[in-house]
Amino acid sequence: MQTLKRVLETKKEGLLNIYCTAGYPELNDLPTIVNALHDAGVDMVEIGIPYSDPIADGETIQQSNAVALKNGITIDLIFEQLEKCNKDIPKIVMTYFNPVFKYGLEHFCEQCQKVGVDGLIIPDLPLDLYQSMYEKLFKKYRLSSIFLITPQTSTERLKYIDELSSTFIYAVSSSSTTGKISGINTSDRYLSGLKDLGLKHPILVGFNISTSKDLALVNQHAQGGIIGSAFIKHLRENRSLEEACHTFVRQMLKD
Repeated sequence: MQTLKRVLETKKEGLLNIYCTAGYPELNDLPTIVNALHDAGVDMVEIGIPYSDPIADGETIQQSNAVALKNGITIDLIFEQLEKCNKDIPKIVMTYFNPVFKYGLEHFCEQCQKVGVDGLIIPDLPLDLYQSMYEKLFKKYRLSSIFLITPQTSTERLKYIDELSSTFIYAVSSSSTTGKISGINTSDRYLSGLKDLGLKHPILVGFNISTSKDLALVNQHAQGGIIGSAFIKHLRENRSLEEACHTFVRQMLKD
């Protein structure tokens, strides 16, 4: 968690988090992608653990999950690959509760700490269940649980999430799955009101950021952006992973 906290304390705005699917495009590509993104100047990376029923994800990431599973990716192999990733870039693992539960939650958390994972995003883990059963376990292994808010999240729930958070809050840009909508709605009062929520923790916006203009708009209203589907598409269309990573980051930061 300390690596992520250090970045959040040092850089107060314009944060860039890039999502990639472990095991995609090829089985052992994760270290190459993470290290190239670090070299390209990305502030943090979000690593998706492939799952057969990724309910929060749209078609692009679903397809990358299917390819990775077909390639033979496993949680143990992901941990092995994370050990080969640069230690200086904050790493957040995005997964669902079922594969973690089957793997063994404490063993999973222990392995995350061992390979330098800073935080976990588990969208289908209910807040009350997390607080009553798993919060102490996360703290034991110094893992930040990163929670999602949406345009429908109530003020009471926002405050509850803020209290449970330890690094940043993930704001879903719209009521959809990842990559479902093209671009960010510039007239969205939810987006423009994020900085006025008075929360203790910084907010990063994700879902449907696909251009530098989208990212620039998000940065006006939050501390940074999270890009997933657009990056997955870019990897799919480019053979050289290192070049693809550098090109994508340059494109996103050009404004």
